[in-house]
Amino acid sequence: MDLRTTYLGLELRNPLVASASPLSEQISNYRKLEDAGAAAVVNYSLFEEEIEHDAEQLFHHMTHGIESYAEAISFFPEPEVFTLRPDQYLEHIQRAKKAVDIPVIASLNGHTLGGWTRYAQLMEEAGADALELNLYRIPTDPKTTSSEIENEYLRVVKAVKSVVGIPVAVKLSPFFTAMANLASRLDEAGVNGLVLFNRFYQPDIDLENLEVVPNVVLSNSADTRLPMRWIAILFGRLRCSLASTSGIHSHLDVLKMMMAGADVTQCCSLLLKKGIGALETLLDGLRDWMEEHEYESIEQMKGSLSQRSCPDPSAFERANYIKALRSYHLV
Repeated sequence: MDLRTTYLGLELRNPLVASASPLSEQISNYRKLEDAGAAAVVNYSLFEEEIEHDAEQLFHHMTHGIESYAEAISFFPEPEVFTLRPDQYLEHIQRAKKAVDIPVIASLNGHTLGGWTRYAQLMEEAGADALELNLYRIPTDPKTTSSEIENEYLRVVKAVKSVVGIPVAVKLSPFFTAMANLASRLDEAGVNGLVLFNRFYQPDIDLENLEVVPNVVLSNSADTRLPMRWIAILFGRLRCSLASTSGIHSHLDVLKMMMAGADVTQCCSLLLKKGIGALETLLDGLRDWMEEHEYESIEQMKGSLSQRSCPDPSAFERANYIKALRSYHLV
């Protein structure tokens, strides 16, 4: 049984990739992830603000204009939180590369064009096999248009691609007016892969202390529906790889993503909830299902239920909205 797949031009032994998470902060976890079956590991994200010790400026801009709402100020991190030096992160990549044989993918979240390109180059020099650009931004200015945001993303991708030789993936949020068009433009700009989708961690309000607080809610299997839909729509229309992230909790989730057209699935919440050993359970379930249903390889099933191959392509489009609503019956 052949579980091999190709992602970002990298030959992987299976479609299970450990996504960026606190697990990758420890080098020992890289070895555990490899032993459990991970085909690649995405290093935890590096924020340009951390590298540059630019916390005071970040703190100023993030809190500018909210002085009259004192309860909101405590939501933002204090300047001393940002203490990581660039050499620490780069050394971490070097140590990870020495510790395992599987690909190590660096993750970068910049906020200036110069920062994106400079640290992308440094990560390549440190030995990263590929780079994942974590384009996480929440535009709050009413004057900022969707076109401006998309063009900014394209500028970042083109700039990074012009200075590095390793594969580059872009991790996107789902909140774009014309997702298929943006994906196509990023593909034309030379991106090697799209990671769908980034999750926005929405803040909460502490009513007792009357303050805004960070809030992290881990994913569940239902969260696969959104990336599965868009991967199925994009499969066969782009040259770049497609990775699914968010909601991978069972081998069935992996299988569905493969059939939709994903090249790999990225796992995070499952590993945080159940431990690194959960990867072994995923692989065992994957092999058992494929044997039972007489699949010889991952490539055989890839994209078999995409929009291009589905007997009812409209199921991935508007018609499914109507059918879904009509199919629900009150008890």
